[in-house]
Amino acid sequence: MINIDQLIVGFDKGLRTLFAPAQTLRRVPGDAILDAALDDKSRQTSAALMRVNHTGEVCAQALYQGQALTAREPSAKQALEHAAQEETEHLAWTERRIAELGGSKSVLNPLFYAGSFAMGAASGLLGDKWNLGFLAETERQVVRHLDGHLERLPAEDEKSRAIVEQMRDDEARHATSAISHGGAELPAPVKAGMKVSSKVMTETAYWL
Repeated sequence: MINIDQLIVGFDKGLRTLFAPAQTLRRVPGDAILDAALDDKSRQTSAALMRVNHTGEVCAQALYQGQALTAREPSAKQALEHAAQEETEHLAWTERRIAELGGSKSVLNPLFYAGSFAMGAASGLLGDKWNLGFLAETERQVVRHLDGHLERLPAEDEKSRAIVEQMRDDEARHATSAISHGGAELPAPVKAGMKVSSKVMTETAYWL
């Protein structure tokens, strides 16, 4: 049963995700790499792709916070909260890289956060095996999405590439963890729906 204290904590986490600088316990990947002299087109491409990744991390925070709020078993809640903690680090890395590239975060992040939180809370109400299955499938799709970004990022932008590569490795591990904790394979129509909603977010965040 969800109590008022949990809702207050969830609301506070939402405000921090959207409006407070994210923090990281780990060193930012690529921190020791010297920044390349990118031309304007390459810099704009990198900034736009990192904005998409930042928005994806905002959505991940919302999704996992919503899922943890409605998770039933302590082990499921712990897996979700651990994933959310690493997503906070990803949020910090992408936020910093956007600033270094002279870009901006998506103005639609609050809207994406609200929608993702609702989806996460709803999946948790279906039971922990579907909750964790949703987490696993989300991470699998994110891994494919990040692989695509590695193909599109300018080859000389090694700092951005190092961040995306570490994020990809973390997301793959989250998917494996979710399955090991009892996550179920989602039906094909649900996976397809997730891909459509993800495409809407990524294409919109690229420009806004």
